[in-house]
Amino acid sequence: MKRFLKIVALLVGCLLAFIVYVQLTYNRKFTAPPTGITARTDSASIARGRYIVKGPAHCWTCHAPKTTALKAGMHPSERDMMGGVEFKTPVATFYTPNITPDKETGIGRFTDDQVARAIRYGVNHSNDALAPFMMFQSMNDEDLTAVVSYLRATKPVHNEVPARDLNLLGKIISRFMLEPNLAPEVMPAIAPDTTAHYGNYIVEAMANCRSCHTKRDKASGKFIGEPFAGGNEMENETESGGTFVTPNLTPDSTTGRIYTWTSEQFVARFKLGHGPEGSHMPWEAYAQMTDNDLKAIYKFLKTLTPVQNKVERTFIPKEN
Repeated sequence: MKRFLKIVALLVGCLLAFIVYVQLTYNRKFTAPPTGITARTDSASIARGRYIVKGPAHCWTCHAPKTTALKAGMHPSERDMMGGVEFKTPVATFYTPNITPDKETGIGRFTDDQVARAIRYGVNHSNDALAPFMMFQSMNDEDLTAVVSYLRATKPVHNEVPARDLNLLGKIISRFMLEPNLAPEVMPAIAPDTTAHYGNYIVEAMANCRSCHTKRDKASGKFIGEPFAGGNEMENETESGGTFVTPNLTPDSTTGRIYTWTSEQFVARFKLGHGPEGSHMPWEAYAQMTDNDLKAIYKFLKTLTPVQNKVERTFIPKEN
């Protein structure tokens, strides 16, 4: 019995030592190289940045609180991107940052390079690794410059945002698993057109399609499924609950969601600008994309390797 108690005491001691170690070391620091990005003030750069932010990159859908008042006839994308939107996950509660140019609570405190570095490498101004929500690392220099230029041109809004609240599991993941992307494959500048090549760029560098349409581990956020083959579970954002399951976007003849769709049908679906209530898909943002960009995305999806992955239901109601 004494031997058993000693073993238990040893295990408890090791566990406590591990917890203390995690508490003291979870907030690791990373060094990211400079991006060389400097904001511009010309109208063309700002207009391009606005299109990216409002449309394919859908930044406002996370950084603009839905409770923000809108003037009559104003599109939801015109809400101020003051941050503070809460995301509860199994590992932490996250709050989106204020990305208006306010000098006390927004990106006005940071240099152009610090803002660009956060987007490209996932490392913030304090050299902390950011949670892998933004998947825009491959955005080319021209478009990243345009985004920073537009953000600088928006109205400053003073809004202090709470820091992320990691639980113990979140701190363990932060200590041992969370890594920024310090060597992204940055795509070269490319002129917009309707080719699959440009569609690939929009999907990978802006629209973030892979992030939701690929199955991911719920705790770490790491990809565990075939790219674009669907099956990723996401909780309904409304009080009614339930779970959305992302469909298979690969051109598999039996399980691909859009296998039978024409390019015109694909564009028309996005132009509706809405989906099921509580869906995570940023339909309102994607509806602002040009027809040509949507056609390019359609062509790219058609070039994917077909993956047979049957998603029985894209929405599973909450059990009563």
